[in-house]
Amino acid sequence: MFATSPVLSVTGLAKAVPGRTLFTGLDLVAATGEIIAIMGESGIGKSTLLNLVAGLDTADTGRIAIAGTPLEGLDDDARTLLRRRHIGFVFQAFHILPYLNLARNIALPLVLDGGDGAAALVAAEAMLALVGLGGRGGDYPAQLSGGELQRIAIARALVHQPALILADEPTGNLDPETAERILALFQDNVRRAGAAAIIVTHSDRAAAIADRVLVLGRHGLTERSA
Repeated sequence: MFATSPVLSVTGLAKAVPGRTLFTGLDLVAATGEIIAIMGESGIGKSTLLNLVAGLDTADTGRIAIAGTPLEGLDDDARTLLRRRHIGFVFQAFHILPYLNLARNIALPLVLDGGDGAAALVAAEAMLALVGLGGRGGDYPAQLSGGELQRIAIARALVHQPALILADEPTGNLDPETAERILALFQDNVRRAGAAAIIVTHSDRAAAIADRVLVLGRHGLTERSA
Protein backbone atom coordinates (compact mmCIF):
# COMPACT_ATOMS: atom_id res chain seq x y z
CA MET A 1 0.00 0.00 0.00
CA PHE A 2 2.83 2.41 0.85
CA ALA A 3 6.08 3.30 -0.85
CA THR A 4 9.16 1.49 0.42
CA SER A 5 11.17 4.66 1.06
CA PRO A 6 10.26 5.91 4.55
CA VAL A 7 9.50 9.54 5.28
CA LEU A 8 10.59 8.93 8.88
CA SER A 9 12.95 6.33 10.30
CA VAL A 10 13.64 6.06 14.04
CA THR A 11 15.98 3.41 15.45
CA GLY A 12 16.91 2.57 19.03
CA LEU A 13 15.69 5.85 20.49
CA ALA A 14 16.04 6.42 24.23
CA LYS A 15 15.22 9.43 26.37
CA ALA A 16 15.43 10.05 30.11
CA VAL A 17 14.40 13.05 32.19
CA PRO A 18 15.59 13.81 35.72
CA GLY A 19 14.56 10.95 37.96
CA ARG A 20 13.23 8.52 35.37
CA THR A 21 13.57 6.97 31.94
CA LEU A 22 10.77 7.81 29.52
CA PHE A 23 11.50 5.13 26.94
CA THR A 24 14.28 3.01 25.47
CA GLY A 25 14.73 0.93 22.34
CA LEU A 26 12.09 2.84 20.38
CA ASP A 27 11.85 2.03 16.67
CA LEU A 28 9.42 3.66 14.24
CA VAL A 29 9.07 3.86 10.47
CA ALA A 30 6.48 6.04 8.74
CA ALA A 31 6.01 5.51 5.02
CA THR A 32 4.69 7.80 2.33
CA GLY A 33 0.91 8.13 2.63
CA GLU A 34 0.78 6.62 6.12
CA ILE A 35 -0.96 8.00 9.21
CA ILE A 36 0.22 6.65 12.56
CA ALA A 37 -1.55 7.37 15.85
CA ILE A 38 0.47 7.17 19.07
CA MET A 39 -1.39 6.66 22.31
CA GLY A 40 -0.36 6.01 25.90
CA GLU A 41 -0.83 7.19 29.43
CA SER A 42 -0.19 10.81 30.35
CA GLY A 43 3.45 11.62 31.11
CA ILE A 44 4.84 8.62 29.26
CA GLY A 45 6.69 10.83 26.77
CA LYS A 46 4.44 11.16 23.72
CA SER A 47 5.01 14.90 23.29
CA THR A 48 8.72 14.40 23.97
CA LEU A 49 8.85 11.86 21.17
CA LEU A 50 7.39 14.39 18.72
CA ASN A 51 9.93 16.98 19.86
CA LEU A 52 12.76 14.51 19.29
CA VAL A 53 11.53 13.66 15.80
CA ALA A 54 11.25 17.37 14.98
CA GLY A 55 14.78 18.04 16.18
CA LEU A 56 13.55 20.33 18.95
CA ASP A 57 15.06 18.05 21.59
CA THR A 58 17.94 15.58 21.60
CA ALA A 59 17.70 11.87 22.34
CA ASP A 60 20.12 10.15 24.71
CA THR A 61 20.75 7.41 22.16
CA GLY A 62 19.31 6.37 18.83
CA ARG A 63 18.98 7.62 15.28
CA ILE A 64 16.32 9.69 13.49
CA ALA A 65 16.18 10.34 9.75
CA ILE A 66 13.62 12.50 7.94
CA ALA A 67 13.25 12.28 4.18
CA GLY A 68 16.54 10.38 4.16
CA THR A 69 18.44 13.01 6.17
CA PRO A 70 19.82 11.92 9.58
CA LEU A 71 19.35 14.45 12.37
CA GLU A 72 22.60 13.44 14.06
CA GLY A 73 25.40 15.76 13.12
CA LEU A 74 23.15 18.59 11.99
CA ASP A 75 23.76 21.88 13.75
CA ASP A 76 20.89 24.07 14.97
CA ASP A 77 20.67 26.00 11.71
CA ALA A 78 20.55 22.85 9.61
CA ARG A 79 17.89 21.32 11.85
CA THR A 80 15.83 24.49 11.58
CA LEU A 81 16.08 24.41 7.79
CA LEU A 82 15.09 20.74 7.63
CA ARG A 83 12.16 21.37 9.98
CA ARG A 84 11.03 24.39 7.97
CA ARG A 85 11.06 22.53 4.66
CA HIS A 86 9.92 19.05 5.59
CA ILE A 87 7.88 19.17 8.82
CA GLY A 88 4.53 20.58 9.80
CA PHE A 89 4.09 20.63 13.59
CA VAL A 90 0.77 21.10 15.39
CA PHE A 91 1.78 22.01 18.93
CA GLN A 92 -0.55 21.22 21.81
CA ALA A 93 -0.02 24.80 23.05
CA PHE A 94 -0.61 26.15 19.49
CA HIS A 95 2.30 28.70 19.50
CA ILE A 96 0.37 31.17 17.38
CA LEU A 97 2.17 34.53 17.17
CA PRO A 98 -0.05 37.17 18.81
CA TYR A 99 1.32 40.13 16.82
CA LEU A 100 0.53 38.62 13.40
CA ASN A 101 -2.97 38.33 11.98
CA LEU A 102 -4.31 34.88 11.16
CA ALA A 103 -3.37 34.92 7.49
CA ARG A 104 0.21 35.95 8.25
CA ASN A 105 0.50 33.31 10.99
CA ILE A 106 -0.52 30.62 8.53
CA ALA A 107 1.65 32.02 5.72
CA LEU A 108 4.75 32.08 7.93
CA PRO A 109 6.23 28.68 6.89
CA LEU A 110 6.01 29.68 3.23
CA VAL A 111 7.54 33.12 3.81
CA LEU A 112 10.37 31.76 5.98
CA ASP A 113 11.25 29.32 3.22
CA GLY A 114 11.65 32.18 0.76
CA GLY A 115 8.21 32.08 -0.84
CA ASP A 116 6.50 35.07 -2.40
CA GLY A 117 4.61 36.98 0.28
CA ALA A 118 1.49 37.65 -1.79
CA ALA A 119 1.24 34.04 -2.94
CA ALA A 120 1.76 32.86 0.63
CA LEU A 121 -1.18 34.96 1.82
CA VAL A 122 -3.38 33.53 -0.95
CA ALA A 123 -2.44 30.02 0.20
CA ALA A 124 -3.13 31.01 3.81
CA GLU A 125 -6.61 32.28 2.95
CA ALA A 126 -7.33 28.99 1.20
CA MET A 127 -6.25 27.07 4.30
CA LEU A 128 -8.47 29.28 6.47
CA ALA A 129 -11.44 28.21 4.38
CA LEU A 130 -10.49 24.55 4.67
CA VAL A 131 -10.44 24.73 8.48
CA GLY A 132 -13.76 26.58 8.61
CA LEU A 133 -12.42 30.08 9.27
CA GLY A 134 -12.70 31.57 5.80
CA GLY A 135 -12.69 35.35 5.59
CA ARG A 136 -11.03 35.84 8.96
CA GLY A 137 -7.46 36.32 7.78
CA GLY A 138 -7.34 39.87 9.13
CA ASP A 139 -8.35 38.83 12.66
CA TYR A 140 -5.78 38.43 15.42
CA PRO A 141 -5.22 35.47 17.76
CA ALA A 142 -6.65 37.35 20.76
CA GLN A 143 -10.04 37.33 19.02
CA LEU A 144 -10.17 33.52 18.78
CA SER A 145 -11.36 30.72 21.02
CA GLY A 146 -9.13 27.80 21.95
CA GLY A 147 -10.71 25.61 19.29
CA GLU A 148 -10.23 28.29 16.64
CA LEU A 149 -6.58 28.72 17.62
CA GLN A 150 -6.12 24.99 17.25
CA ARG A 151 -7.48 25.18 13.72
CA ILE A 152 -5.03 27.99 12.90
CA ALA A 153 -2.18 25.81 14.19
CA ILE A 154 -3.35 22.98 11.95
CA ALA A 155 -3.66 25.26 8.91
CA ARG A 156 -0.13 26.58 9.50
CA ALA A 157 1.25 23.06 9.77
CA LEU A 158 -0.30 21.98 6.46
CA VAL A 159 0.08 25.08 4.29
CA HIS A 160 3.55 24.24 2.93
CA GLN A 161 2.63 20.61 2.18
CA PRO A 162 5.34 19.09 4.39
CA ALA A 163 6.64 15.56 3.97
CA LEU A 164 6.02 14.83 7.66
CA ILE A 165 3.16 16.11 9.80
CA LEU A 166 3.54 15.90 13.57
CA ALA A 167 0.39 16.64 15.55
CA ASP A 168 0.09 16.76 19.34
CA GLU A 169 -3.58 16.26 20.35
CA PRO A 170 -4.82 18.05 17.19
CA THR A 171 -8.51 17.65 18.08
CA GLY A 172 -8.25 18.23 21.82
CA ASN A 173 -10.10 21.56 21.76
CA LEU A 174 -12.53 20.81 18.94
CA ASP A 175 -16.20 19.87 19.03
CA PRO A 176 -17.02 16.50 17.41
CA GLU A 177 -18.25 17.96 14.11
CA THR A 178 -15.19 20.20 13.67
CA ALA A 179 -12.91 17.35 14.73
CA GLU A 180 -14.33 15.17 11.95
CA ARG A 181 -13.68 17.93 9.42
CA ILE A 182 -10.10 18.45 10.61
CA LEU A 183 -9.33 14.73 10.63
CA ALA A 184 -10.64 14.45 7.08
CA LEU A 185 -8.34 17.35 6.14
CA PHE A 186 -5.39 15.49 7.65
CA GLN A 187 -6.23 12.38 5.68
CA ASP A 188 -6.64 14.29 2.44
CA ASN A 189 -3.34 16.14 2.82
CA VAL A 190 -1.38 13.02 3.70
CA ARG A 191 -2.77 10.96 0.83
CA ARG A 192 -2.70 13.72 -1.79
CA ALA A 193 0.75 15.10 -0.95
CA GLY A 194 2.36 11.70 -0.33
CA ALA A 195 3.26 12.78 3.19
CA ALA A 196 3.29 10.88 6.47
CA ALA A 197 1.63 11.90 9.72
CA ILE A 198 2.28 11.05 13.35
CA ILE A 199 -0.67 11.96 15.58
CA VAL A 200 -0.34 11.87 19.36
CA THR A 201 -3.81 11.54 20.80
CA HIS A 202 -5.99 10.26 23.61
CA SER A 203 -8.99 10.26 21.27
CA ASP A 204 -10.28 7.04 19.77
CA ARG A 205 -12.02 9.20 17.16
CA ALA A 206 -8.69 10.65 16.03
CA ALA A 207 -6.96 7.28 16.19
CA ALA A 208 -9.64 5.80 13.94
CA ILE A 209 -8.21 7.58 10.87
CA ALA A 210 -4.78 6.02 11.39
CA ASP A 211 -3.37 3.14 9.39
CA ARG A 212 -1.64 1.97 12.57
CA VAL A 213 -2.25 2.69 16.25
CA LEU A 214 0.81 2.35 18.47
CA VAL A 215 1.04 2.54 22.25
CA LEU A 216 4.08 4.16 23.82
CA GLY A 217 5.60 2.54 26.89
CA ARG A 218 8.98 2.46 28.62
CA HIS A 219 10.28 -0.13 26.16
CA GLY A 220 9.15 1.64 23.00
CA LEU A 221 6.11 1.32 20.78
CA THR A 222 3.77 -1.64 20.46
CA GLU A 223 0.79 -2.24 18.21
CA ARG A 224 -2.49 -1.62 19.99
CA SER A 225 -4.59 -4.75 20.15
CA ALA A 226 -8.08 -4.56 18.69
